[in-house]
Amino acid sequence: MLHRLSRPITAPIRRWVLGAFPRGQSGIDYDQPLGDPGWFGPHSATLRVHSEFPGMLAGGLCALMLQTLHPLALAGVYDHSNFREDLVGRLRRTTAFVAGTSYAPTGEVEALVAKVRRIHARVRGQLPDGRVYAADDPALLTWVHVTEAYGFLQGCRRYCRDVPVAVADQYYGEYKRVAEALGATEVPATEAEVDAYFARQLPQLSFDARSREVLGVLSGIRLPVPMAGLSRELFLGAGAALVPDWAAAMLERTPLQRAQARTSAHVLRAMAPLFRRALQDGLATRACTRMGVPVSVLGEWG
Repeated sequence: MLHRLSRPITAPIRRWVLGAFPRGQSGIDYDQPLGDPGWFGPHSATLRVHSEFPGMLAGGLCALMLQTLHPLALAGVYDHSNFREDLVGRLRRTTAFVAGTSYAPTGEVEALVAKVRRIHARVRGQLPDGRVYAADDPALLTWVHVTEAYGFLQGCRRYCRDVPVAVADQYYGEYKRVAEALGATEVPATEAEVDAYFARQLPQLSFDARSREVLGVLSGIRLPVPMAGLSRELFLGAGAALVPDWAAAMLERTPLQRAQARTSAHVLRAMAPLFRRALQDGLATRACTRMGVPVSVLGEWG
């Protein structure tokens, strides 16, 4: 009965999500082999945190905003990608990698990681000020990972469900496996370590012309979905609401922008249960089926 009553609302949400992030394009078999736990298994915090679509999308946008503040990390995207012409495609590829490493069987995850390592090995360059960078630099890989993990965790916590500190620490400790497999080192493994890590990075961060250009492209992104402008403002605002105060100051967020972000955050928090109901057959569900555990475990910590 509840499903039938909510369908007029959840059906458009489902169409929106599948229009923005179509399924079945990665070529990954999430259903076989039966019993394969992937990299995280049925009792992981990662399985649960990453199952919350609103938190993941808003958290991913938060991570992108943070990443614009590191000139060396930003350079790889700025100089070597077509983000200006195909930011939607880049977001989809990143989403596919996160989904694959979270939910695919072991062999598929290993293949994904190997593919990304090969791509990173080709990305080299030099900033206008003479500093050199490489996408497989362990320190840069750590920065990208920490910003993403922070965004995903805060997105889940802010918009989807409470996350106790012990579960947050479990999540950071688990999910760093992907970063380390890509070549990252000294990856923080608890909330306290992540806070300390950000504090240590502050002297390297800046908000420059490249940062502004990338954020300008991001602010104009149009997903191929109905109400593209409205949904963009909702998720960008919700993502901005997740950035730490020190980052909001560096990003020169105005009082009006911060107020708009708070409004987006309230709206997305209210909508999160509808997203969950609309997407009951997602990759997390398929992973549970493959691993032989009930889907209900996704709603429980531990």
